[in-house]
Amino acid sequence: MANSTLKNVRFAGMASCVPKQIVSNLTDCRPQIRADRERLVRNIGIETRRMAPKWQCFSDLAFDATEKLLESLQWQREEIDALIVVTQSPDYPIPATAIIMQDRLGLSHTTIAFDVNLGCSAYPFGIHLLGSMISAGGIKKGLLLVGDRSATLDDPIFSDAGTATALEFDENAPPMYFDLNSDGSGYKAIMLPVGGQREPVDVQHLIKYREDENDHWHRATDLVLDGPAVLSFSTQRVPPAVEKLLTYADASKDEVNYFVFHQANRMINETIRKKLGIPVEKVPSTLRDFGNTSGASLPITITARINKQLESGKHRVVLSGFGIGLSWGTVLVDIENAKFPDLVES
Repeated sequence: MANSTLKNVRFAGMASCVPKQIVSNLTDCRPQIRADRERLVRNIGIETRRMAPKWQCFSDLAFDATEKLLESLQWQREEIDALIVVTQSPDYPIPATAIIMQDRLGLSHTTIAFDVNLGCSAYPFGIHLLGSMISAGGIKKGLLLVGDRSATLDDPIFSDAGTATALEFDENAPPMYFDLNSDGSGYKAIMLPVGGQREPVDVQHLIKYREDENDHWHRATDLVLDGPAVLSFSTQRVPPAVEKLLTYADASKDEVNYFVFHQANRMINETIRKKLGIPVEKVPSTLRDFGNTSGASLPITITARINKQLESGKHRVVLSGFGIGLSWGTVLVDIENAKFPDLVES
């Protein structure tokens, strides 16, 4: 698709929810790997993360975020025409989580509801998908729920979160500009190799094995993350994509109030910022406190760092998500009079 423009779509509001439990990468780990963790934290910049208890699903966090957002917007539930859930953490393999959430949220039976399987780049793609339906004119109000449950004590990177975003039809809304891309040749860089139909889970996959001399233990069902490949992909693909989008939208970096990037790790994000020549004050970060919240990292960063600023006046914001797939997407959106309630903890 590369570049595209959506008209008549207003960014009405956003809410985010995280679990109450805070996990420290420095203290909530086995003593024998603490020195290794300290070095890792210095490199990736993630000190604490949020981890859901076993009973809490991504959908529970997204539900609480949605309830808070609807309360803030004062939208009536029968007004909502579409509900899209973008996650890699569905309640069940089937049916779609969105169908369950339609009933749980008390939305009308006429509400269009479906799931999309996408992670780190989820937010720009989700905005484009829901926005396209609204821009076509048949849908007036819609909700986008994005997030994942991926945190474990053993992995120092990922955190759990659920978010809700509201879009609505508005003939006077400024255009939204998009740059969306995919490269499936790099799919092995971030993947769960076991658990799908290509390789179903078997008994041997559940047995832990010692990976290296640092006493790291894993299962075949754990996420495989090729750090060097992800670093190379992110720092090479994202900066030119942002530049390309700004050129397409005839906008300068000076006109943009905030650049919000997927919270991958400090090395990746700082390299992207420096390549683009963006001042630190324009690039909010939640890595230190929330880690990598997958597709929810853009809304989490907005909610936790700049929600009050965005509630007053008009702001131009660039949102860029990148990762699994491999895929990368960027959107330039003008936000005015939108609702951004404070972070929900549940």
